[in-house]
Formats: sequence, structure tokens, C-alpha cells
Amino acid sequence: IEVNESLLTGESDAVYKKAGDSLLSGSSVISGTCRATVLRVGSDSYASKLTKEAKKTKAMHSELVSSMQKVTRLTSFCIVPLGILLFVEALLFRDSSMYDAVVGTSAGLLGMLPKGLYLLISVSLAAGIITLSKKNVLVQDLYSLENLAHVDVLCLDKTGTLTQNKMTVVEHVGEEEPLARAMSLCSDAKPGENGDAEGEPTECALVNYATSVGLPKGTLEAAQPRVGEAPFDSGRKMMSTVHENNGAYIQYTKGAPDVVLSRCTSYAKDGKILPMTEEARAEILRQNKQMADKALRVLCAASREWPQLPPDFEPDTLEHDLTFLGLTGMIDPIRPEVKDAITECRQAGIRPIMITGDHKDTAIAIAKQLGIIETADEAITGAELNDISDDRFAEVIGRYSVYARVQPEHKVRIVNAWRKNGFVTAMTGDGVNDAPSIKSADIGVGMGITGTDVTKNVADMVLADDNFATIVGAVEEGRRIYDNIRKAIQFLLGSNMSEVISIFAATLLGFTILEPVHLLWINLVTDCFPALALGMEKAERDIMRRQPRDAKAGVFAGGMGADIAYQGIIVSLLTLASYFVGHFMESGVWEIANSADGTTMAFLTMSMAEICHSFNMRSQRGSLFTLHSMNKTLNWAALGSLAATTLVCEVPFLANAFEFAPVDFAEYAVALCFAVSVIPIVELVKLIQRKAAKNK
Repeated sequence: IEVNESLLTGESDAVYKKAGDSLLSGSSVISGTCRATVLRVGSDSYASKLTKEAKKTKAMHSELVSSMQKVTRLTSFCIVPLGILLFVEALLFRDSSMYDAVVGTSAGLLGMLPKGLYLLISVSLAAGIITLSKKNVLVQDLYSLENLAHVDVLCLDKTGTLTQNKMTVVEHVGEEEPLARAMSLCSDAKPGENGDAEGEPTECALVNYATSVGLPKGTLEAAQPRVGEAPFDSGRKMMSTVHENNGAYIQYTKGAPDVVLSRCTSYAKDGKILPMTEEARAEILRQNKQMADKALRVLCAASREWPQLPPDFEPDTLEHDLTFLGLTGMIDPIRPEVKDAITECRQAGIRPIMITGDHKDTAIAIAKQLGIIETADEAITGAELNDISDDRFAEVIGRYSVYARVQPEHKVRIVNAWRKNGFVTAMTGDGVNDAPSIKSADIGVGMGITGTDVTKNVADMVLADDNFATIVGAVEEGRRIYDNIRKAIQFLLGSNMSEVISIFAATLLGFTILEPVHLLWINLVTDCFPALALGMEKAERDIMRRQPRDAKAGVFAGGMGADIAYQGIIVSLLTLASYFVGHFMESGVWEIANSADGTTMAFLTMSMAEICHSFNMRSQRGSLFTLHSMNKTLNWAALGSLAATTLVCEVPFLANAFEFAPVDFAEYAVALCFAVSVIPIVELVKLIQRKAAKNK
């Protein structure tokens, strides 16, 4: 019998089984009949063994969550001394009661803590999941999105991901009509309901080929019904069928070119039957090699006419004195969008690795066509991999980008070797055999159409369209999400730092710049909404021309810590300056003292400076004025925060509740000017940073 074991082994080729061979549960019988005895069931089965292997591996932790935990601990460590200072200051210098000192200090500390960090990460990742679902990517692990931003190596299952998983005739030798008729009739594939043939992939390709040239199999069978056959045998590598033909009979034979050709004594050319010569035979073999060198699967077709029904249908009776009709070359075609996606991967610093159960020559030819490799030395088989130790393989893994004839354990070794070298690895697959490697990878990607339930269940994300280009789009989305989270984190922490510095400086100098309730307002209204809006920022134009982020470097890599520090200092200086100017405009005296107008102006400046600064954060290094798109969500968030901040200062009963002094237009304008000045200051620093990076 002939079976398809692709869901278990990853090999798309049909496998021929003889008496005594094992059949794997989950494979499908393509042709032939048999009786079988059940040997293993349940936990002893091959599929169960692979599932157990998948369960052994451990899930990855979230680097973002780890970083935020560190930030929370560090912030708490820094704020606690400030809290003690505020508590002492309230008791000793403001004559507050113990209750008021505790409540005021607690509120102040709560206001300075970056409370929106975890909310920001969760909302950004959740929004990313919704976006990816619209792009045919179903995400099952929320935090796998952040790993997309760090992917260095993309291990790809060839069949169905890089190719269409549909064998197709792409070249032929000989007269097309007689060749297509012979190939279609000498096959067991049947016309399907949707127009495509059903059966063994190679035979389906032949039937579809005939249909494409105007010879549907149903019509052919009606004109030339089959009356006998010599079924395919792997020993003789061909099959023959006999058909009634207008009162006579015609035989069609197809199989391996060298075998069928050796049985031919004539050949068809230009409607004539000519005697086979050595020159003609040599030319046919040359054409066969030419197609085989392109990794095409080549089949040969021949015919023989019978004036009456053959005495029997044994191969020895039928398969000699044949007339050569032609050759067909077929292949599982590459998806049209894959080559551009591979190029995009290269530009993004991501290395594509092709893994397949197919023959090495086929794998090499397709990989060269896609630009995955340049020479055959970059390919290795599973058998060759068996001769290399794990330690040695980890050392030489960079040499290979194509793996052919691999087994499930090989895929796990490949993933683990890349990870051992510090690379973040994504792995795609559809069969049960792919489950262990998918679970081992930093990001496991299952196929939604051809994938098994086992594979989908262990995968971090599933491709609804089984398309490689969709993976590249997911990587771009992952980078966008991670970039936006970093921007929002920088904005939030910079804002919190400005609050800490301002409160600390004012406390040391002996005046109150902001009350605890003011800090709570700034954190909950002015900071949170723009930060969440930054998570909706569109991808920057060069996002897929950057190298992958180093996962070990952490979220604050690339000078982000220094950026947070200087930006926090700038906003705090502007806030302090606004306070002193407000006090001067109220009293006409430059002095360090408590001032109602100063507090109100400081509140306005800090609130609006952080709103303005959120626009700086649309790009960590690029200029705000050269961005190619608008962030409408941020525009509305900033407008709403600005309106709320203005109202709380200008509406009398709100101003009284927050203990704000009424400010005139001049004071409001000065506070706004201080706030807006954060934009040119930060833009100037970013310009200097870009020039410094270009000169490196």
C-alpha cells in the first residue's frame, strides 16, 4: 500500500509499505489495501511519544515583566528615603498631625510610583494580539509577542510554508496532448469536487496537468475506459494501464525515466512514430538530467497499441516494445510572496533556516532559488547530523542553513544549538513530529490549515493561512509593539523621575511645590492616557531594516536609561522654574517660599510638559517633525489631558478642591511656554545623538 505520513514525519512524499512494515496512527492510506494488526496504542504510540517530548520542554519567561519587576524594586528603593524625608518635613516643619503626615506621605509616594507600567504592557500586548488576528496570526501566549522583536533565527518547515504543498507540473518534453492523456489515464487520482484531483500528490499533479491543457480525466476515461492494469511496484518503478480505444486497446506506462526508456523501442515526434536510436535516447536522458538538476521530480510516459485485449496484465507481458511519449517535471511550487519575504528577513537581520524531510538535492535547489543559501556546502542531512556531537554542532551550526531528511529529534537539536549560542529562535511546523521543536523554540509557530491539534496546542501562535510572509508580518508587528512599549516606559519613568526630583528639590529647599493629590492627578490623568496612546503608534519606516534587539540587553538597552534621566531632569527644571516665576508674578519677589500661584503654575507646567513630551516619544531617536504618519489616539489623549488639566485649575469649585490659586492669562501662558519648550530641547538632544551615532 501507499501511505502519507506527512503529519507525523514531515515528509510529503508517499511511503510504500510491504507486508511486515509498521503503519503509524495518524497517517493516511493513499492507494492499495491491507489487513493490519494493532501493536501499540495510547501512551505507547509514536504520536504519544512525540507529545511527551513536547511536554518536557520549559516555557520562556517574559523579559518585559522581569524588567518591570526590577524597575518597581528600584523605584521603591529610591522613593522610600524620599518618603521618610517628606514624613519628617510634614511633622517638623509644617506642624502636621501624625495622621495627616502619614496620609500625605502615603499619597505622595503613591503618586510618584509608576502605576501604569503593568497596565501599559498588558494593554499594548492585547492590542497587538487583535492586530495580528486581522493578519491571520492567532496568538496563544501573550508574552510571545515581545520575543518576536528579538528573533534572530527563523527555522522554517519547507512544505506548505515556503511552498504551496501542491505538486505541479512545470515543465514537459514531448507533444503535450498525447503526453498529458497518458499521464492522466495512467494514474489512480480522481477528479475532486472543487476541480482539483484527489489522491497521491504526484498523480494529482498529472491529472491536474491534463485538465489544464483541456483534457479533464472524466472525459478521457469516458473515451478510453480502463480494462486492466499492472499496479505500481517500487521494485520495477513503473505502472501500466490498458484502455479500450475504438474497438482496439491502448496501453499507457509511466514511471522512472531511465527504467521506462529502457523498455522503449520507438518514440513519438511530430505525429510520427520513429525507431529509437542511441542519439535519441541520449537526448532524452540529457533532457531528463536537465530537469532533475532543477530539483524537479521527473516521470516518463510511454504507450503501446494492442489490436486485441492482451492475454494478461502481468508486467512481463505489457512493459516492453514501448513508444516514448515524453517527460514531465513537477515540483511543489514556491509561494509567490516568499522570496520577497526572505529578502525582508535578511534586511531585518533575521537568518532563515529551511528544515525539510525531502531529499537533499530538492532542498538545496529550492533554498538557492529563495536566496536562503548560495552553495550546497550550507546544507546537511539528518544522517550527517547524527555523526556530530551536540557540543560540536553548537560550534559549527552557523555553517548550515538547510537541513534535509531530518527526524523530530534533529529539529530539537537545531533549535537548542541556536539557543545555546544566544540566538532567539522561532520554529514553524504542522505535523506531530514538529511539536517537540516548536515547544523548545523561543517562539513556536503552528500551521492553522495543515497543522495537527498537537502542534497547535503547544505553539505560541498559529498561522491561519500557513503562509511564511505572514510570519514576517508578525515579526514586524512584534517589533512595533516592543518599540512602542519601550517608548511608553521611557515616557512614564521620565515623568515619574521629574516628579521625584521636583519633590526632592523642593523639600530640601523648604517649600511645597506640589501636594500629594496633584501628583495623583498627574500620574492618573496626564501620564497614563498618553502612555497608552504611545502603545498604538505605527511602526517606524526603518523598523525592518534594523538588526534584532538583543534579548539579553534588556528593555533599557541602547541608552534608554540615560534618556530617562536627562528627560526627567529637564521636565523637573522647567517645573521648578515655573514655580519660581509664578511666585515672582504673585509677590514681585525672587525668593524661596511657599506660593499658591507658584504651585498652580508648577502643576500646569509639569502636566502640560509631560503631555508635550509624549509627542517627543513617538520616536526614541527620530525627529518628531519627520514622522510619516499621525497618531490620532495620542492626539485625542493629549487634547483630553490638556483640557482636563486646564479645567481643574480654572473651574472654581475644582480649583478649590485641589487647593489651586486662580491664575490669570499671563501666568497660564508662561506655564504653557515652559511646558512646550520640552519639545525643542529633547529634539535638539536627539539630533546630537543621531549625529554621534552616524559618526561612529
